[in-house]
Amino acid sequence: MSSTDTTTLVKDPGTDTASVEAGLDALDSVQVQRTPIGEVLRQKVLPPVLGVLLVIGVWQLAFSLELTTPDKLPSPADVWSSLTDLWYEGTLFSIIWTSLWRGISGFVAAVVIGTPIGLLVARVKPVRAALGPVLSGLQSLPSVAWVPAAVIWLGINNSAMYAVILLGAVPSIANGLVSGVDQVPPIYLRAGRTLGATGLAGARHVLLPAALPGYLAGLKQGWAFSWRSLMAAELIASSPDLGLGLGRYLENQREFNDMSGVLLGIVLILVVGVAIDLLVFSPLERRVLRNRGLLVTSR
Repeated sequence: MSSTDTTTLVKDPGTDTASVEAGLDALDSVQVQRTPIGEVLRQKVLPPVLGVLLVIGVWQLAFSLELTTPDKLPSPADVWSSLTDLWYEGTLFSIIWTSLWRGISGFVAAVVIGTPIGLLVARVKPVRAALGPVLSGLQSLPSVAWVPAAVIWLGINNSAMYAVILLGAVPSIANGLVSGVDQVPPIYLRAGRTLGATGLAGARHVLLPAALPGYLAGLKQGWAFSWRSLMAAELIASSPDLGLGLGRYLENQREFNDMSGVLLGIVLILVVGVAIDLLVFSPLERRVLRNRGLLVTSR
């Protein structure tokens, strides 16, 4: 609909208010859909790119001013050289994939375990009184604290790493679901019961969809806990027999006193964790909020 048509529609005395509002909403929708690619790049891509360039510039300036010795603060070019070495050795993607697979599989297991726990705590008052404070306490406990116990219980193997991931992520996912359920209007549950949605059917068709925004926030935080827990486990409880992941690579470079490799490991850990968040959880969260009218679309 063009602007001329909209003006004519508004001026026509025979047109009711609802039609005018519908026409304006359609026009707004067309304007949003026709947002130029350049505008999207300027608003979404350019700010983080400038932020990264600013960090690299400050880093290079600190190196050039010799604020510390090169063995403690190598230049960005030195770190890039370490990255290219891994590339030419053919081990870069293997190191990233080893950690990424552990993190994703551990996170999926945490979702499977944490979701029913969260529902149980949210809906059963005695269980909430007993387990609610425990979940909150476990969520605040640093994941690295579980590594020595996991090693004693399970030995230095992948099982110990997954145990640390679960102990770090499950409380976060369960608490996120509890928070989402607490924000569900009671009228939704009453309407569901009236329509026969009780028990597991009510949880599946009414409770979980209504609690989805809070649940997604818990999943997003759960991924962050999974990734951090895995890095802590790989730093301490890894061995050459288990495959070289990012945490083990970081520790190896520390043992070799290779600060360029250490910084590269930190950068790779940061990039992978942020990439999963930006590519998976953030778009999913925006879509859910937009569908519920909780996200204002910028124009």
